[in-house]
Amino acid sequence: MSNDKEFLPKIAMSIHAHPDDQDFTVAGTLAKWAATGCEIITVIITDGSAGSNDPMHAADYKPSLASIREQEQRAANAILGIKETIFLGQPDGELEPTVPLRKEITRLIRRYKPEVIVTSDPQAVFYGNGYINHPDHRAAAQLALYAAFPSSGSRLLFADLLEEGYEPHNVKRVYIHGAEKPDTWVDIGETLDTKINALKQHISQVDTHEVDDWMRKWAEREGKEKEFQYAEAYKVMILEEQEESKPEN
Repeated sequence: MSNDKEFLPKIAMSIHAHPDDQDFTVAGTLAKWAATGCEIITVIITDGSAGSNDPMHAADYKPSLASIREQEQRAANAILGIKETIFLGQPDGELEPTVPLRKEITRLIRRYKPEVIVTSDPQAVFYGNGYINHPDHRAAAQLALYAAFPSSGSRLLFADLLEEGYEPHNVKRVYIHGAEKPDTWVDIGETLDTKINALKQHISQVDTHEVDDWMRKWAEREGKEKEFQYAEAYKVMILEEQEESKPEN
C-alpha cells in the first residue's frame, strides 16, 4: 500500500498520552479527515503535568500546568476541526497499560464507534541515536491497540459494559504512526499549515519560532518515500475490510 486516498472515515478516534502528542505526529491526517466531515474524538490519557523542566516550577505548579495544557489542546483541536476532546487525567510520566484503563478506553470506543483508531507504535523505543521514546507514549499505544482489538469487539471481555449499554464495536482500521516500517502515506500538503498552527497552540511546550522549519522538514522526510512533498507515514492494520457500496435499484 503506497497511500490511502480512498479511506476517509466518518468517525475516527485519536488516542495519545499527552497534550501535543497528536499535533506533533498525526494532525495533518486528522485535519484532512475533518475537512471531509469526519467526526474526530481526541483522547488524551495523561494530564501533561510533568511537561516542564523549568527549575522555577515547583511541585505545586503541576495542577496549573495540567490546566494550561488542557486549554492548549482544546485550542489546537479547534484549529484542526476536532470538536470532542476527552482527558482521562492520569499522572504524567507514570502511565501504565493497566486493565482498568484499557476498559475505560474500550468504553469510549464502544460509545463513539470509530471506524479508525489513530495512535503510536508501542514497540518503538529508539528513534535514531538521539531520542528514547517516552514510556507514556508506549503505554498509551498499547492501551489503544488492545482496546481496539480485542476488547471493543468482544462481548465476553468487560462484559459489565453491556449492562451499561455499551455493545461491542468492531474498529475497521488502526493507523500507527512512528512505526519502523510504514506501509501507508497520507498526503498532507493541503493541511500542513493547519498542523503547524495547531502545534503552535502548545506554547508551554514548543518554541513557536522554530515550529515551521522543523515540522516542514519532518513532513518532507515522511513524504520522500512516495514522492509527496509533505506526508505522514503509518503502519495500518486492517481489522475489517470496508463493505463495497451496492448500486441502488
